[in-house]
Amino acid sequence: MGRYGLFRDDAHGDGVGCLPLPIIAAETALAVIDAAVAAAAFVQLARIHRHNQQHGWTRQKIFHFMIGLCNTVFLAYFISTIIATCQRWVCWVHGCGFVLMASPQILLLASFLLLLSFWVDLCHQTNDEDEDDVRSHHETLLDKTKTKPGTHPTGIRRKCFSGIQLGSRQKFVILVLVLSFAVMLTFAILIWLGRGENPIDSSVLKKVYLDVFSVVVLVLGGALACYGALLFSKMSKVRSETVSTEKWKVASLAAVSLICFSSSAILALVTNVPVLLYWYSTDADIINNAVILFLYYLIGSSVPSGFVLWVMRDMPQRPIVERPTQSRVVTLFRDRPPTTQDPQWRTAVTSSNKALKSSPI
Repeated sequence: MGRYGLFRDDAHGDGVGCLPLPIIAAETALAVIDAAVAAAAFVQLARIHRHNQQHGWTRQKIFHFMIGLCNTVFLAYFISTIIATCQRWVCWVHGCGFVLMASPQILLLASFLLLLSFWVDLCHQTNDEDEDDVRSHHETLLDKTKTKPGTHPTGIRRKCFSGIQLGSRQKFVILVLVLSFAVMLTFAILIWLGRGENPIDSSVLKKVYLDVFSVVVLVLGGALACYGALLFSKMSKVRSETVSTEKWKVASLAAVSLICFSSSAILALVTNVPVLLYWYSTDADIINNAVILFLYYLIGSSVPSGFVLWVMRDMPQRPIVERPTQSRVVTLFRDRPPTTQDPQWRTAVTSSNKALKSSPI
């Protein structure tokens, strides 16, 4: 039977007995890493909120919250996997484990889709024909320190979400998030039904879901790389210290996303280990599965999450309150008033640079 022969029956899907030691070690290490990432995300979120409370949910706060939530669910999944297999939870191998495995992956996918939507906005806003729409879109999506209190009928909503206004692409991300959870729950129900004697094969359903999700992740990594390169080229044309720093953040984040997402997706497509973890018969299979499992989650979720937190580590600027002062200087000579320029011309000239000078992260 081998040193880890305790799981020989589980290789055929019975789900009886504890996990082998190498897999427990891999999942414990992943749980520790995800706990550290989640703690860092929530601590940083609290610091950002204390530093800048009056602007509600900005992009920076939303990304920290989603990364923290995603890694918290990953932590729950790895701990539950170890406990559920030892305690012989029937529900775990027939749908519950699948739901807890897929949920944080969908949250991570939504986080980077949201980042992609902002990059797409930045790349395409400069080519819009309606400059007034461009200017208002820049002010609501890109500026971190804008809030215009006043007479708008949705003032209460703006107090809570003053830093973010949902555009069409952000609404599309929300729609994708909802549909992804709906599809995942559908697969979970079918997997649960497949536990009985019927034509439904639960292992095939898990493989199909993993393959489809991996292709989506692969496409997302390519899209982030393409729009990251396009945004980097546009930002390179703007002379500014801030832009010089931000463009390298964009380039590094695009490169990390491409490498991590493509690597994890290819690994899942080739091995199917994340959903067929218990299919092994020898000690060598156990070691290989443990290594592949660790690399899949480390490269596919922990590294991108940690890198996003590192890129967004800077505190937002505090709003500066300008107090009007009375001038005691008496003007003796009056200059000729300057020639006024067409405000539409001024908007058209400055809108492109204004977008690129704002932080795209």
